[in-house]
Amino acid sequence: MFAAEHRDAWARLDRLVSRRSHLTGAEVDELVALYQATAAQLAAVQAASLDPALAAALSARLARARAVVTGAQPSSFGAIARFLTISFPAAAYRARWWWLGSAAGTILVAVLIGREVATSPALQAALLPGAGARKLVTHEFRHYYSTYSAQSFAAQVWTHNALLAAESVTFGLLLGIPVLYFLFANAQNIGVDAGLLTGYGRSGEFWTLVLPHGMLELTAVFLAAGAGLRLGWAVVDPGPRSRAAAIGAEGRAMFTVAIGLVFVLAVSGLLEAFLTPSPLPAWARIGIGGVVEAAFLGYVILFGRRAVMTGETGDIAEAPDTLPVTG
Repeated sequence: MFAAEHRDAWARLDRLVSRRSHLTGAEVDELVALYQATAAQLAAVQAASLDPALAAALSARLARARAVVTGAQPSSFGAIARFLTISFPAAAYRARWWWLGSAAGTILVAVLIGREVATSPALQAALLPGAGARKLVTHEFRHYYSTYSAQSFAAQVWTHNALLAAESVTFGLLLGIPVLYFLFANAQNIGVDAGLLTGYGRSGEFWTLVLPHGMLELTAVFLAAGAGLRLGWAVVDPGPRSRAAAIGAEGRAMFTVAIGLVFVLAVSGLLEAFLTPSPLPAWARIGIGGVVEAAFLGYVILFGRRAVMTGETGDIAEAPDTLPVTG
């Protein structure tokens, strides 16, 4: 009897939900009224323990209607699409100057260290005494990429780099100081390896082993560092917002970067495990790495610039405080 009495109203609610993109103002009001009435009916059914099956059906119906009334995404696919086309590229694009600054500083320090190591046999001996340097340049550096199975190596590189990226963003809260140390340590490692191989006449081997995966990997590292430094600057200079509001907004946006880099670094890990040690000629390996790098940069610039121009920051979208009704 209860179900028969309200069946027409529930059917009308379902029809309005199915036409969510084409509702008039009056139909929006009707949808909200039917949603509220159905919620009250569900409460009555549950309180009286009338029919568990009916209660379950009404709950499912209300869940579908709630997604329309509150503006929520009807499925996870919409959220994923928004993240990939708006949130992540917008947050990355907004951090572009910090990102580029991190890259320029790291490359400069790495070049200076590499040149000093390459031209100083005494420094080479101090860094790796005895036969250590020769062992590195003739064996260890190349075989590092093929010591383990490709699948295991890819997973190891991915998890390690993703953790470092998340830490770089998080440490931005400490005024970005740990991020600067991380960038210097990274530049030092690159410079020392490049200097040692160059000093022993193997600079070509360094570049052909590093560039195929290193272009995307280092880009991700610089982006993570840039996001952390931007967050650190929000602590120092929150602008017109309160410091708490600035840290909250920038923190959420920059952690969007950290989440997105999990996927970027997965691609980088696959390149490092499968492409770098592959038997392909050097030009092919570097060319593939360059195409992937260009695709990522183009993606961030294209989608990020477009999203930022519409006011997107990479921050989470807030749910509306009130139900949509017409005047």
